Amino acid sequence: MTKLEQLLSQYAAYHLDQKNIYTHFIGIPLIVFSIMCLTARAGVVISGVELTLALALLLASTVYYLSLDRIFGLIMLLIYALAYPSAYRIAQLDMTVWLSLSIGIFVVGWIFQFVGHFYEKKKPAFMDDVIGLAIGPLFVLAEMVFMFGFRKELEQRMLAEARKQRAVMDAKTVNLN
Repeated sequence: MTKLEQLLSQYAAYHLDQKNIYTHFIGIPLIVFSIMCLTARAGVVISGVELTLALALLLASTVYYLSLDRIFGLIMLLIYALAYPSAYRIAQLDMTVWLSLSIGIFVVGWIFQFVGHFYEKKKPAFMDDVIGLAIGPLFVLAEMVFMFGFRKELEQRMLAEARKQRAVMDAKTVNLN
């Protein structure tokens, strides 16, 4: 099992209900975008280019995603490249407007997340392992790729392992009661 399969399976074990996955299609992009907005405000200008914390975070996550899977990493880079200019523009607004918008988007994103986990009847993956915060965007991308009919073998391996992990989690929950 590759590292990508391991991480996606671990995350998928908390996300087997289709309603939960659909809420993540909205919630996770909103959360990622809001973090971009919050971290794109102030930067260091080098040779006329403003380097922000958002760019550093996007670069680090892209390098990480590329190390897991070249295609997924490149798609994430494209998504980030398309989203960053809007996040940067929001970050340049008046402080009250910038914070209100960014925090509002963040809160709405988390509301979608928690609604999804209500359907799933499982806590979010990051509560057991913080790597879930980094894998969430990649999981959403993978699920969309699967929906379009691509990478079906990866999907099947991920789901088989996720179901095994979920059965272990459920057995532990039953034993606690």
